[in-house]
Amino acid sequence: MADNNRDVVILKHGEMSAELELQHGTVGPQGIDITPLFQKTGLFTYDPGFVSTASCRSAISYIDGDQGILRYRGYPIEQLAERSTFLEVAYLLLNGELPTQAQLEGFVSDVTHHTMLNQSLLKFYNGFHHNAHPMAVMVGVVGSLSAFYHDSLYIHNPEHRALSGLRMIAKMPTIAAAAYKHNIGEPVMYPQNHLSYAANFLHMMFATPCEPYERSPLAEEALDLLLILHADHEQNASTSTVRMAGSSGANPFACVAAGIAALWGPAHGGANEAVLDMLEEIGDVRHIDKYIAKAKGKDDPFRLMGFGHRIYKNYDPRAKIIRKMCHEVLHELASDDDPLFELALRLEEIASRDEYFLERKLYPNVDFYSGIIYRALGIPRNMFTVLFAIARTVGWVAHWMEMMADPKHRISRPRQVYHGADRRDYVPITERS
Repeated sequence: MADNNRDVVILKHGEMSAELELQHGTVGPQGIDITPLFQKTGLFTYDPGFVSTASCRSAISYIDGDQGILRYRGYPIEQLAERSTFLEVAYLLLNGELPTQAQLEGFVSDVTHHTMLNQSLLKFYNGFHHNAHPMAVMVGVVGSLSAFYHDSLYIHNPEHRALSGLRMIAKMPTIAAAAYKHNIGEPVMYPQNHLSYAANFLHMMFATPCEPYERSPLAEEALDLLLILHADHEQNASTSTVRMAGSSGANPFACVAAGIAALWGPAHGGANEAVLDMLEEIGDVRHIDKYIAKAKGKDDPFRLMGFGHRIYKNYDPRAKIIRKMCHEVLHELASDDDPLFELALRLEEIASRDEYFLERKLYPNVDFYSGIIYRALGIPRNMFTVLFAIARTVGWVAHWMEMMADPKHRISRPRQVYHGADRRDYVPITERS
């Protein structure tokens, strides 16, 4: 029951009542401030997965899943994807405004000149098994950065926070590419200051000391677009993990390492890998009807991966943007004899007009297209989530900096509804039956 005059919600339970203030956002649902709930009523809220709980106030990104809206700092993702670059978007997410030409040039220069890794840090890679998953390497190496950059670890100093964030954004592609090179036994390639952020990563991934590396402008464009689309996505699992770790006062490198670990989960960052696994299981376009029937079966565990989204109950706006790029990449860069590409396009076509999927709004999402693009670019499957981590580092850093600058932030401490044994007394081991 709302008290319109005082802008509160009144919660009643028996003889108890609590007036809870409403928190107003710029757009989207209002929030009920339940901070005093336990003190006033002795009750907790119960919300598994925090699906109805706002854990913070944020001005970084906004999602309306019903309308298929994603905005960074108020700017529609469609406009940024069409007109911007990843580093311009990074500046926007970190600083709240689009940069002037001079500001952008300065930011790009700062990022470019922080891309190298300390030579001692590169020796860490030798401690990992040759076939270690690159995400395992990322967690370890990123967490170790705090041992190298003591000059920016005072989290209550805004300049230290900015420098740490800049270093992570700059070094993440270098760390990732070095993990790949370790994985395949090739020499680490150093960053090139004349290349763009996306082109530099492709160079460090695929170049060798033996001969010049000729990069594809379309590959560079496609990767930059994917980085923009994955840069931030509100309070997802990995971003919330970064915020929770940061709430304890942990250094930013440790917080981002925690975010990488959360992103590694197959329910979060591994969805585009699952799309290719599904395509390989289907195997041939002749089997599509069979597998669509399996996907419709209530008792069949098979699911079409890359369709639908937990948040978006409309078409994922990122998927609309990336679809065109996916088709361009497949046309120019994909191998003609790879059946998965033909299978993916055919599956997309059938599902886009099947009433079962249309009624349930199971549209292709960004993971469906991103995995196909990565494959066409020659990026191995175990690097897909790593690419996600490179892009999302910008969002993680922006959220961490926003939280640290908020004077109201407190250490995260969720409560629980306990349902274990009630009090019982210790029984000596000789008397236990």
